[in-house]
This record gives sequence, C-alpha cells and structure tokens, in this order.
Amino acid sequence: MSVIESLHEDHGATFGERAGRTVVEHYGRPERAHRAVRNGVGLLECAYGVVVVEGDDRVEYVDNAVSNRVPEADGEGCYALLLDPQGGIEIDLYVYNAGERLLLFTPPGRAEGLAADWSEKVFIQDVEIRAATDEFAIFGVHGPKATEKIASVLNKAASPDRRLSFVRGTMGDAGVTVIRTDALAGEEGYEVVCATDAAAEVYDVLLNYGLNAAHFGYRTWDTLTLEAGSPLFETELEGRIPNVLGLRNALDFEKGCYVGQEVVSRVENRGQPSKRLVGLTLEGGGSEDAVPEPGAAVFAGDSAVGEVTRAEESPLLETPIALAVVEYGLEADGLTVRVGGEEVPAERTELPFLEGSDRSARLPQYP
Repeated sequence: MSVIESLHEDHGATFGERAGRTVVEHYGRPERAHRAVRNGVGLLECAYGVVVVEGDDRVEYVDNAVSNRVPEADGEGCYALLLDPQGGIEIDLYVYNAGERLLLFTPPGRAEGLAADWSEKVFIQDVEIRAATDEFAIFGVHGPKATEKIASVLNKAASPDRRLSFVRGTMGDAGVTVIRTDALAGEEGYEVVCATDAAAEVYDVLLNYGLNAAHFGYRTWDTLTLEAGSPLFETELEGRIPNVLGLRNALDFEKGCYVGQEVVSRVENRGQPSKRLVGLTLEGGGSEDAVPEPGAAVFAGDSAVGEVTRAEESPLLETPIALAVVEYGLEADGLTVRVGGEEVPAERTELPFLEGSDRSARLPQYP
C-alpha cells in the first residue's frame, strides 16, 4: 500500500492496484499532469518492492543470481534480470550497493517471494536476505527540470550525474538517498529514498519547496513510459526472452557464474531473435475506441504477425500509440491492428515516439 495514502487523499487522488499494491492512479486530470511532467517536473510515489541483502558474501551471492554485473563500489547500481532456465525473464530489478548492504528494487508484489526463495538457497555463504518493502518510501522526480528540482531541495550533496549512481543527503530534517534513474519516462529522472517514518516530510519538501513540482500517478506514468519506448515488467518483460526486447543493457555476457553466464550465453547465442519489440502509431486520434487492448493482433495483409503489449492515447501526439511484439523481419508497410473487431491502419514508428530531455536506457537495441 501507499505509505502516505492520507496525503494523497487530501490532494484528491484516485487509487488503483498494481500487483496487490495500492497506488495513485491519478489526481483527476492525468493528461494535464502528463504535460506538466514533459514541460517541467513531476512527482510520483513509486510502488517498488525492496529486498535487503547483507553479509560478507552479499555481492558475490547476488552477482551469481542475476544477468548483469553487480557493482562492488558504494554508491553505484545496475539494472539486471533474473532469468528462468529457458532464458525467460522472471523478475527485473535494480541492484544498489549501499556499503554494508545491497538494496534491490523489484516490481511490486515480488520482493517477499524473491527474498524467501533466495534465503532457502543460502548454504555456507555469509548472506542474510529479507524483504524490506515496508521500511522505505521511494519517490520519483521526472521531467526536463528534474535536476534543477533536486538541486533546489537536496542538502549536503550534489545531484548524482551518472545513471544508477546515488548520493546521500537531507531534505528538510530527513535523511535521503537520491538515485539518478535510467530515464524510463524519457526525461531527466531521480528517485528519492527515505525511511517510511520520514515519507510525509520528504513528499512535502519535494512537492512544495524549491522549484514547483506537479504530482502525478501511474496513469500518467503509463503514457510517459510508452511515449519514451520503455518496455515495462508487467506488460512487455515478464516471461519473454531479453533479446526479443533488445534489453542488452541488462546483460553482461562475460560473467562467469552458472545462473547468469549459462543462461545469458544461451540468450546471446540465439543470434537474431525471431521476434522484436516495435512501436506502432494508429489512426483514429481522439477516440478511445481506437486504442487496442493488450494482446490485440497485428496483421500484415491477412497474416497475423504479432500482438500489442500495451497501447494508450498519447496526450502529446494526440493519437493512439502502441508497443507490439512482431516477427523480426516484418516489413513496415500495410500493417493493421485489430481494435473492437475491426482492422485499424497502423504505421511502424521508430522508438521513442517523442524525444524528451533524456533517453530511456531500455530502448530496444538489436544486433
């Protein structure tokens, strides 16, 4: 659940649920909030799960389990995947080296299961693993003025300038950790982490002090990340092979561990994948009836060649846009998407759909 639900209620929030976690969907006008983020800076309470890994062997243990190299230096992080034996994505996560412990940010609802599973597999290593979602509040700050916003309220540290690096400082009287994100919204981005008992104070500082910020919910996050071409766990990643999604930034092909190296090498050695993730722009702007549902079929002539993973009406482009997994060598002409039983013309569109102040690190990359 949200750690500051009553504050969101005071601002007129409408709530929803993501993987069993209560989140803010919007504050009444998600399209207006979308424009506020694109033009300035917005504030979102993030719905991560959190796992803490401690002990002398913490880095080695996590490094052996995930697809990317875990950083050994305090203040650094990475984006990584946990893969099944067939190379499909079970969980995506961010791993941050916080000195005496690692902090792992997982999709909502996944921290408890991951911590329990890993704890059962610890034998002689000096490792302690626990779910710690309830101990932290995490706020996202996104937009072309996000760096200016953070600089205006962060004390005792400068804003981190490298992606997935972080600094420690204060906001008001509260201690915080500020992470430079990988720009999933296509804008400069930071995440501010604090203890749950300081969440209300930190949220107030981020919303009302220094440079003005507009609060927004997950309904706006969905459209921001879609315009930026960022595949997300629940809609694009879960169960799929990383190279279908072009997620080369999450894979270290030179790792020497069993889980990471064997599975990742298998993914890499498949060469060109049979499918790929692409962007589609559909006809019918201004009509919700023109937005396809997830799973909607993509056609080239009479042949089904893929399916939509998610779609929205873009607030800035004012037309429906979609991400879709299609045949790798698909020609760009003559495509349609099935919407409400009818075939709607669709144009293959290079990602991102629009350029912001930064580029998402998850933009598909193919050989």
